[in-house]
Amino acid sequence: MFVQATKSARQNGKTYVSYLVRESFRLPSGPRSRTVCNITDLPPDTRDLIAASLKGQVFLPAGQVQLEAALDYGGLAVLNDGWSRFRLGELFAGIGSARQRGLLQATLYSRLLFPCAKLSLAQKAQGTWLAQACGLEAQESFNEDDIYTAMDQLTGHWVGLEKQLYQRAFPQAVRLVLYDLTSVYFEGKGPEHLAQYGHSRDHRSDRPQIILAVATDTEGLPLHVSILRGNRNDTQTLQGLLQTLRRRFGITEATFVFDGGLSSRINLEALTEAKLGYVTRLSAATLQTLVAELALDKQLELGDQPRLLEISHQGKRYVIAGGPWRQQRDQDRRQSRIAKAEAELKRLAAVPRKKVDLQKLASQVGRSLQRLKAHKYFTYQVEAGGQLRWERKEELIAQETQQDGWYLLHTNEPIERCAAEQVLAHYKGLLDVEEAFCELKSYLEVRPVYHRRPDRVVNHVRLCFLAYWLSARLGGEWRAKGETEEVPRLLRHLQTIRLGSLRMGKRVEHALMTQIPKNMNQQLQKLGLAPLFAAPPKS
Repeated sequence: MFVQATKSARQNGKTYVSYLVRESFRLPSGPRSRTVCNITDLPPDTRDLIAASLKGQVFLPAGQVQLEAALDYGGLAVLNDGWSRFRLGELFAGIGSARQRGLLQATLYSRLLFPCAKLSLAQKAQGTWLAQACGLEAQESFNEDDIYTAMDQLTGHWVGLEKQLYQRAFPQAVRLVLYDLTSVYFEGKGPEHLAQYGHSRDHRSDRPQIILAVATDTEGLPLHVSILRGNRNDTQTLQGLLQTLRRRFGITEATFVFDGGLSSRINLEALTEAKLGYVTRLSAATLQTLVAELALDKQLELGDQPRLLEISHQGKRYVIAGGPWRQQRDQDRRQSRIAKAEAELKRLAAVPRKKVDLQKLASQVGRSLQRLKAHKYFTYQVEAGGQLRWERKEELIAQETQQDGWYLLHTNEPIERCAAEQVLAHYKGLLDVEEAFCELKSYLEVRPVYHRRPDRVVNHVRLCFLAYWLSARLGGEWRAKGETEEVPRLLRHLQTIRLGSLRMGKRVEHALMTQIPKNMNQQLQKLGLAPLFAAPPKS
């Protein structure tokens, strides 16, 4: 049966439409149809409902239509696409069981979308597509002990896994390696022999820590991570890295870029003996010493802020670089330290004392100036009567002012192979890596670490490294398309795209996605991600 609309014109010029329910049947002479009933007088919505029902469509009261299992989906869809395109699943093929590989993948995804302790992963995964994205059962428990057991499977496989990551990301040998260190502290004692007290870059000297040594390329894509004892001296880390990179990745010709804390004489000599180039930043004290030894005309050139000043001194090549922004920053920093120090000195001088211990007061003043990083700007003395006197070192302040904004770079690369502008560009690349460390420790939340076994601490960092690697690969693709937003932030924003299914009475229809806002859809189009959301995934 079907609904037929029939138009009839009257002599008065009006046209009337009749809606008839018709039934088809067949006679020996051919097909025929007859009118079952006239539904013209029914409301239009009712007529449409009858017509659609006769076409086989099913209708239910609105109260029987429910949205089931609406899951946060968008960011996971993008990560799954990257996982597939970069063939990361092949790297894990021989590691543990299928479920353990899925748990490792889920843990890696969680570092980018909702970093949390392993104990909290089950709670964080609720209401998300995480289990399905990783090939796990929808009701996966994400048991903490199971996750730890899955992490343990990485032990013994990491070297081969890191080699494959390097080969896929760098078909051609890397020519420029950026190297830096950071520290990650523990809550509690941490694992014996690995967690040690040392110089904390997190300003948590009250916590034991480990040191992470990461080498990347110029785009911030990581090559290698080493996990070192927390009390390891910075200068003792570089030569071990060189041996690892040469043995594991076959890097024999490259330029290494690192900060001043690693530029010991032994390290620089080792790089030169290995016929490897380097670019490093030297300390402000070294800059002052070098400037004092320069000829007057070279010293005057420092006043020309937009220029790079290249110097060959005692057979070594230096590049002095800087700019207005650094100049203003150095001025503001020094003025702030001096102002805070003078306020502290005035406070100490005004404290009433019945009996003055000259030695104790002088020590107190010295400690206060050291704490405020202003000790070098003042001379002070405590007179016999207990009066505190101080003066600024105006000559030293004036000398620093002349060098505001400048910093000293040192390289063994010949000028024919690496001009001064390239030396500066290499070092600026290292500053980008330092920003990447902030991303590694904040977005991926490597810190604080709660693990107690050394092998699990190492594997925890390795999973964070893999998440960082995936983030860096996606970030490189997106930057080429003009995207400036950080990868984890964008992924978390895309998680607002949800995936669900409709229950209509006793039947569950196919999956559907929430409507994507116009501005987000434009972003997806720009990044080439729109096809991922053209239709729900196949179950």
